[in-house]
Amino acid sequence: MLNDRQIKHLRTLAHARKPVVMLGRHGLTEAVLEEIQGALDHHELIKVKVAAGDRAQRDAAVARICEETGALLVQRVGHVATLFRRNPEKPRVDLP
Repeated sequence: MLNDRQIKHLRTLAHARKPVVMLGRHGLTEAVLEEIQGALDHHELIKVKVAAGDRAQRDAAVARICEETGALLVQRVGHVATLFRRNPEKPRVDLP
C-alpha cells in the first residue's frame, strides 16, 4: 500500500508519459491483459487509455485490470488510468 506522498510522487512522474496500452472497441481481452502485464513488468508505472462507452464501463475495465494484474490505480482522469506495480527483481521507480 502506498501513502499519499508516494502517490503524489507517482502522479508527478506519470504526468509527461503517454498511454502505452489502449483499449479499443473489443474491450479488455486476454491479449490486452498480457500486454499490460508486460508493460508493468518493464516500466512499473504506466498509463492505459480506456475507450469504453460510459464511465461505469471504464471504471469496471480499470477495476478488472487492477484485480488481474495486481496493479494499484494511481489516478484516473477521463479515459486515461495511471497504474503502478512494483517489479521486485528490477525496481525502476524510486519511491520517497
